[in-house]
Amino acid sequence: MLANLCSAKAQSTQNTTWEVYGGSKKFIRYSALKQVNTKNVKQLQVAWTYHTEDADARGGSQIQCNPIIVDGVLYGTTPRLSLVALNASTGVLKWKFNAEDQLAKKENLGINNNRGVTYWQSGADKRILYCAGSNLYAVNAQTGRLVKSFGKDGAIDLHDNLELNNKNWYVAGTTPGIIYRDLYILGSRVNESANAAPGSVRAFDVRTGKLRWIFHTIPHPGEFGYNTWEDKDAWKYIGGANCWAGFSMDEKRGIIYAPTGSASFDFYGGKRKGKGLFANSLLALDAATGKLKWHYQVIHHDLWDKDLPTAPALVTIRRNGKLIDAVAQPTKHGFLFILDRVTGKSLYPVKEKPVPTTSELDGEKVWPTQPFPTLPEPFVRQNFTEKDINPYISEQSKVEVLGRLKSYRYGNMFLPPGKQPSVIFPGFDGGPEWGGPAYDPQTGLLYINANEVPWILTMIDAPKAPGKVESFATAGERLFAKNCMSCHGQNREGSGNNPTLIGIEKKYTAEQIMGLLETGRRMMPAFKELGKQEREAVIAFVTSNQKEGERKFTSPAPLDPYLDLPYQMTGYNKFLTKEGLPAISPPWGTLNAINLNTGKIAWKIPLGEDENLSKQGYPITGTENYGGPVVTAGGLVFIAATRDEKIRAFDKRNGKLLWEAKLPAAGFATPSIYQVHGKKYLIIACGGGKLGTRSGDAYVAFAIPGTKDN
Repeated sequence: MLANLCSAKAQSTQNTTWEVYGGSKKFIRYSALKQVNTKNVKQLQVAWTYHTEDADARGGSQIQCNPIIVDGVLYGTTPRLSLVALNASTGVLKWKFNAEDQLAKKENLGINNNRGVTYWQSGADKRILYCAGSNLYAVNAQTGRLVKSFGKDGAIDLHDNLELNNKNWYVAGTTPGIIYRDLYILGSRVNESANAAPGSVRAFDVRTGKLRWIFHTIPHPGEFGYNTWEDKDAWKYIGGANCWAGFSMDEKRGIIYAPTGSASFDFYGGKRKGKGLFANSLLALDAATGKLKWHYQVIHHDLWDKDLPTAPALVTIRRNGKLIDAVAQPTKHGFLFILDRVTGKSLYPVKEKPVPTTSELDGEKVWPTQPFPTLPEPFVRQNFTEKDINPYISEQSKVEVLGRLKSYRYGNMFLPPGKQPSVIFPGFDGGPEWGGPAYDPQTGLLYINANEVPWILTMIDAPKAPGKVESFATAGERLFAKNCMSCHGQNREGSGNNPTLIGIEKKYTAEQIMGLLETGRRMMPAFKELGKQEREAVIAFVTSNQKEGERKFTSPAPLDPYLDLPYQMTGYNKFLTKEGLPAISPPWGTLNAINLNTGKIAWKIPLGEDENLSKQGYPITGTENYGGPVVTAGGLVFIAATRDEKIRAFDKRNGKLLWEAKLPAAGFATPSIYQVHGKKYLIIACGGGKLGTRSGDAYVAFAIPGTKDN
């Protein structure tokens, strides 16, 4: 107990600013500020609102940014990926940098999700480094102008210095990098299909932009982990295993912690047989050199898109009477791995358990075991049975859901993908997402929000290119299945958070659709690797243009066997009832408090409200949620994240709701907490745009009127 108090006292002089994504390089999202507490939190009011004025309501734009605050200036990004600097006490704009102005004519940023920016200073040289699409920019923090001495006139193309088979393959930055001394260390987002770029972690000279080191997440010959791939040439062709979720850092020890995603293609491993390091692993790298210190793989030979979705929190826990510095790594399937920060050894027992290995897919070789931590307890349900069907639907609907469930494969979260649909639960966006955890050094509790919605995975035979000349209609259908179906559905009806393409010809001209395929937009990557005629064929198919569909298609089919997959998945489809509700019983979203010293869940509550069900008298169900929590020394957990467009404050010791406020749009982002001139502020980006919600353009700051910090 004394040691915990000493640890809390040491923390009390830290974590009073928010100059780094996630609050600190330890990525614990903790604020030691106490001005707002359990007694006065109900007095919080809107202090100011800033509107970016560039939301795309038709296109479902978002703001996922966790802004940073340095010397009274707030730095954040907009739906169109502009960088803004605001007076943090008033919300008044100081300057704006528009990344789109830096692009060549007819180019597009390709993605409008950015989760934060990075600040660096050396004397009078103050910079913001941030990614917009495939470019990394260095911007003068005081003027908003590019630092021309960095990279090429202030920017780096993230395609450079990667061993790319095709320079047009998709590479982007969504989560900010992290600073170590004079290095800027960065991961990337890449495609999830066969044509995925390598997911290497890179460090750039923060002054010049020159590459200083690179770590190959798919090892090259002679590198550790290379022998975990049966095909010794796989490193030349297989991509992914990328760190898209960001980093945490033990700055004193000089160790950076990088979580990785799955290797491509996500759902068929016949081209990447073996355990597959360093996919689905937590990497501990020497921050100065990029050399591997240790790794821990949480999924072997991933077939379920179980990326590590967030950087780990750096925590200190008590085990066997000793305080141990550790990393707490959440996973999409609802586990929390607690590892020694220096050695990578698990601090709780982990068992390798047998999992189903029979696959319908030719060439697949399923890994026979997966790691299961004995503690901490899973913070989501991990199985969906007949007893779990949603009780808040009609009897007729229940019968229909049961019939579908019996036609699926279910009962184990590691069922190999196949042509008979299987239930993915927790879902593709299950467990925690990129919002990640918050950790309270005062209590040893870790707070994490999670989704509990089932999805359905179905594999089909990939269409083969014929040996003869095709029509545009036939070629377009084949190319759509290969490149677009996983997001937009087998029948173009949309899937998951991806829109329907039915009737797209009423919204966009063929020329506009061609532009989208060439440049990408929002979550859709560019398809520059497709030839002009291939793109025209896709357009003819998705727009049901019969005249164009009769044209003769002569473009050659790709010959690369690593890209010519025998199977495709039909889309990211949620398992929903006829009423549009999750097929499983609530809660569909939760907020969890986990005692890291015991491994036990301290409390769990539904997070978010389905207002239609509440009006019918049903208990709070929770909703799907994106964005994470923050925890304070004042006894509070703040979180937005829910589709009901609210931000809430809970008592961190028991989960009791203490305050909530309606936002101008859903806050699918993580809040920041800071103080200026003695006043504490809570800021949340309100971008909406996910889960069918309206898009927004606001940053909203809350404070207690007239207060100053103690």
